[in-house]
Amino acid sequence: MKNDKIKNQYRVNEQIRVREVRIVSDGGSTVVPTRQALDMAREQGVDLVEISPNANPPVCRLIDYSKFLYQQKKRAKEMKAKQVKVEVKEIRFGPQTDEHDYQFKLKHAKEFLEDGNKVRAYVFFRGRSILFKEQGEVLLLRFANDLEEYGKVESMPSLEGKKMFLYLAPKKAGSAKKSQQARDRETKEAEAKETVRQADAVDAETPANGGLLANAKISADALKKLTGDNE
Repeated sequence: MKNDKIKNQYRVNEQIRVREVRIVSDGGSTVVPTRQALDMAREQGVDLVEISPNANPPVCRLIDYSKFLYQQKKRAKEMKAKQVKVEVKEIRFGPQTDEHDYQFKLKHAKEFLEDGNKVRAYVFFRGRSILFKEQGEVLLLRFANDLEEYGKVESMPSLEGKKMFLYLAPKKAGSAKKSQQARDRETKEAEAKETVRQADAVDAETPANGGLLANAKISADALKKLTGDNE
C-alpha cells in the first residue's frame, strides 16, 4: 500500500501531457518539448519521470523508473529513521510520598525530559486517601516547579477518577545541559583572561635589557654626576 502511494506520486513517460518540460541532470538543466524529452529517454533506455509537476515548466529526470522509486523509498526510510521519537514516561506518586522517594522520582523525571521525552506524573488515591486530593495537587505543583528548568507544563493538575495527572513537555533538547556547559565555558574563559592579564602585568614590571629598575638606577647615577655628588 505504501509502495503504491509513492508510485502514484509521479507521472512517467506518456502520462506527462504538458507541452514542454525542464530536464535536470548532474550537468545542469534544459527546457525541451515533451516529445523530444520522450525521444531522449527512449534513446538512453530510461524513463522520463516528472519530479516537480508544479514548476513552470514541470521538472523531469531521465532515469530508470524502478531505480527512481527505490531511491525515493530509501530516502523516505532514512528521513523516518532520523525523526525523534517522543515517548511519554510515567511517574507515580502517592498522596503522602516521602522526601527520599520524591527526590528519586524527580531525578528520573529530569533525565526523561533531558532525553526529549514527555512526562506524565500522577498521584494515585487509594481508598479513603482521596480525601487528601489537595495534598496531591500541592505535590504535583511542587514537582512542576522543581522541573521548571527542564520542562514546561502542558496541563495543570486535574483529577480523573482516582488519579490526578500533571503533563510536562521537554524544553528544547539539551537546553539544561547546554546552559550549564555555557556557564562552565564562560568561567574558564574568564580565568584564562585573568591569567593573561596577570602575565602581562608581570612582564611590564620585569626589567628587559635593563628594564625600568635598571633605567631608574642609571638615571640616579647620572643625576649624581651632574650635581657632583660622588661618594
